[in-house]
Amino acid sequence: MRLSSLDADAAAAVRVIAHFQALLGGGGVAPEVLVRSTAALAGCPAGLAAGGADGGVVRFGPDGSRPASGSSGAVSGRRPVAPAGSVWLERDGGPGPLDDLVLEWMALAAGMSPPRPAPPPHVADPALVETVLSAREAVEDRMRALRLLGLGPGRPLRVVAAAGGGEGDAGVAAVALLARGVPGATVRIAAMDTLAAVLVQTAEGGAGAAGELARDLSLAAAERVRGRAPARGHGARFGVGGGVTPVRAHASWAQARTALRFAGAGGPGETVVDHDALGPLALLADVPAERLRADPGVRALTALAARDGGEPAIAALEAFCRTGSLRRAAAELHLHHSSVAARLARAEAALGGRLREPDDRLRARLALYAWRLAATADE
Repeated sequence: MRLSSLDADAAAAVRVIAHFQALLGGGGVAPEVLVRSTAALAGCPAGLAAGGADGGVVRFGPDGSRPASGSSGAVSGRRPVAPAGSVWLERDGGPGPLDDLVLEWMALAAGMSPPRPAPPPHVADPALVETVLSAREAVEDRMRALRLLGLGPGRPLRVVAAAGGGEGDAGVAAVALLARGVPGATVRIAAMDTLAAVLVQTAEGGAGAAGELARDLSLAAAERVRGRAPARGHGARFGVGGGVTPVRAHASWAQARTALRFAGAGGPGETVVDHDALGPLALLADVPAERLRADPGVRALTALAARDGGEPAIAALEAFCRTGSLRRAAAELHLHHSSVAARLARAEAALGGRLREPDDRLRARLALYAWRLAATADE
């Protein structure tokens, strides 16, 4: 038979088969995706009950846009799914003319295991990374973990601490940026509580090459946000520890977490902080959070951030203090310089002083560091 000669019911059957074949093109489909698409195809609620001790029920309404609420309606057709599950359609007035075909293919799809995507090559076993970063573990155990991670025990490495934001968890953010932001390096990433720990070892292993890590990350971060100014408090932040011998990876990890506390999420210029570049500023991290919060400048910034338009004013202040130029700050924030000037005026009014004066700008920048450290005291 030619498709052009099929009647309406036969053509609809061909579309049903094509729908499920396309759905199964990857070799399997997740239960939520299967039930959602079947409900939308059939135009009625659909459900799936998985078998086994960890089985559950998935139901979607007739448009497939959201899970169905309440108890199941009248089941117009059901098919078993091995080992002990089933799929069904809920249609008032009895089954439709193609429901048997839909259920047959739905049961077939439900019986296939969904595809398991391979983890990115940079993702490592968290237990091995934790062993490398622990000063309490024996040196022999740390060296063994390094070898299992594919890292050279005789080449310097740096550790990066990553914190995620609006883009998702820290591990996802670290993979997204570091996978392409460190050319010619071996990168291993693992989740460590709320942070991601990243071991970076360059192919050459020289200190000069390792010193370029923060620059490469900053360039990659700038590329990701080009053409849009991210909202403050969202996105990923990175702290880069110093280059060390692998057996002292724990020291680089501690430095990375300190540098992370100085990192902000307002723009690429502050997303990545290198501990080596902080110099004496790193000592601010040792000041108790209570003392930082009691500083008048920190209190002023906290009050400013809580007001309408306060966060954009702080972002402008950070960019101006970092670049030293109104126009360069505007270019970094993708704003007209007059807009940045208006935001800076709000920050000046909150802090007092004049940002054009070097001493006042220095005080403002120190207040920004202290304000950020007070907010990240628990990291």
